[in-house]
Amino acid sequence: MSEVLRDVGGGGGRETVVGSDGGADSLLLIVSGQRERFRQRNVELEAECRQHRTTVSVLQREADALRADNVKLYEKIKFLQSYPGTRKSVDDRDTLTRYSSEYETQLDPFTAFSAQERERKYRQLSGPDKATLVLGRFILSNKVARMVAFFYTLLLHLLVFLVLFKLAGMQSFERNMYAECAKRFTEHMQLFHPEHVDDVLRTFEEMKQLG
Repeated sequence: MSEVLRDVGGGGGRETVVGSDGGADSLLLIVSGQRERFRQRNVELEAECRQHRTTVSVLQREADALRADNVKLYEKIKFLQSYPGTRKSVDDRDTLTRYSSEYETQLDPFTAFSAQERERKYRQLSGPDKATLVLGRFILSNKVARMVAFFYTLLLHLLVFLVLFKLAGMQSFERNMYAECAKRFTEHMQLFHPEHVDDVLRTFEEMKQLG
């Protein structure tokens, strides 16, 4: 009895007729071929993705450069319009309005003063403070660094709680052992040395006050 196996990944509607004995081997070959084609396609898509990322980065830099050039051109337009007799009307007012805001932002004295103050304060920081600031900015700006810092802090807290719990248990055990030893020693003194029981109790009280 023969089986008809259709090569779905081939895209050409090709059919393969195989016998019942060699069906498994033929199916394995077809699946292996499809896997290789998918792997090759995946490599091609990854290469295209990297190329697109590079293109986007280049275009972003070009857009930033063009924006800076447009702001400079707007500054020149403002300079020319400041002369008497220069035509004040401009056809594309929307474009000028958009770059006017960026131009005014660059000229904002409060923004410039704030940047200067931040730079001055940063220069006044000591070495450890600068390292702490840089490390904090790195952790806050990186998702992986935030996760590492979170789990590291959690692990440290768990370790501290474990050590404190163990120390508390040891102190409780020592107190119980001390009380048990004092009790047994008192019972022994009462049985065999009753004349010294008061001295022993007084000694225990003094040791308890000192401890």
